[in-house]
Amino acid sequence: MKRERTSADSRVQKNRPSYGYIYLVKNPSSNEMSICAWDSVLYPGTSVVAPTRYGLDLGVIVSPADKLGKSYEPGCDQPRAACFHAESCLPKEEREEIYVGEPEEALPSYSPEKDEDPCESCEGCNPQREPEEIEITGDVVWIDRLATPSDMNRYQEQSEKEDEAMRICREKIVLHKLDMKLVTAHFLLGEPKIIFFFTADVRVDFRELVKDLVSVFRIRIELRQIGVRDESRVLGGLAVCGRDFCCHSVTDKLNPVSIKMAKEQNLSLNSMKISGPCGRLLCCLSYEYDFYVEEKRNYPPEGSKLKVGYDLMKVHEVNILSKRIMLSGSEGRTLTIPQSAVFFNSDTKRWEIDKEFANEFLSN
Repeated sequence: MKRERTSADSRVQKNRPSYGYIYLVKNPSSNEMSICAWDSVLYPGTSVVAPTRYGLDLGVIVSPADKLGKSYEPGCDQPRAACFHAESCLPKEEREEIYVGEPEEALPSYSPEKDEDPCESCEGCNPQREPEEIEITGDVVWIDRLATPSDMNRYQEQSEKEDEAMRICREKIVLHKLDMKLVTAHFLLGEPKIIFFFTADVRVDFRELVKDLVSVFRIRIELRQIGVRDESRVLGGLAVCGRDFCCHSVTDKLNPVSIKMAKEQNLSLNSMKISGPCGRLLCCLSYEYDFYVEEKRNYPPEGSKLKVGYDLMKVHEVNILSKRIMLSGSEGRTLTIPQSAVFFNSDTKRWEIDKEFANEFLSN
């Protein structure tokens, strides 16, 4: 849902320059992301007052947005924002497993007492870069102003009032016997308005509730019905991986997730294991889905047949992480071969085992 732009907003937009810098701005109250423009360089962590879908509110600069939105490049194995010195920080035993056969002096090492932390200058851990000035086109909104100390003090004061507003609203909900669950309340920084977020299984007639709340707070009241996934995004929490919810800390874009993604990654189809606290499928199921689809093109599909010597064996399982293919034959025999031992014969339109590997395997 996009915020309706008023005539005053339109006049401000017309007076803006045609070139500027665009940034990814996060709203701390709803944890929603938006793309906003400004006429000078800003750095991550800078507090601003920017338009949101609910009105003018506090925002925090996350990163420059002029490089966002690039499509996935097939075959790319260089993760972004990952530590490039992770191996040097591992215990000695784990480093020896990675560098098998290398002398001890060749193993990368890091001593916290003696050495400077490599993550301090690591481009992966600190992907900082200067934003680039671009032409501002389309519906990109402009940041209203940089947050001042008075704005931050007011934001802090309003945040302390939100618990009391929640208590009052809950009492009114019980009084009117409404079938709804109040999630959170928020005072807008740039406008005299309170937003109450709630969940409900059915449509709720809250007109009388709004009248009561207006008589108490004497400012504009807005009630927003959200879904269970949006509730997790607003409140946050710990996921099964032990980290913050992705929708709360990584992105507010709730992309559709299907059970097909779990099947493609050979994950358990137990709904308890692949569902988040919100009761929906885990958002992270979609992160590696494209990689699995692309990588499986280099493997024979499960259920197909491969000829090993004079025996015809069935592809029982494909593990793209270990690059292994498990085959099953007659009389319960099983065989595990590496992915490098198979290839697709374009002439016969079939997957076949490399002759050198087959000869070596049959000779043993």
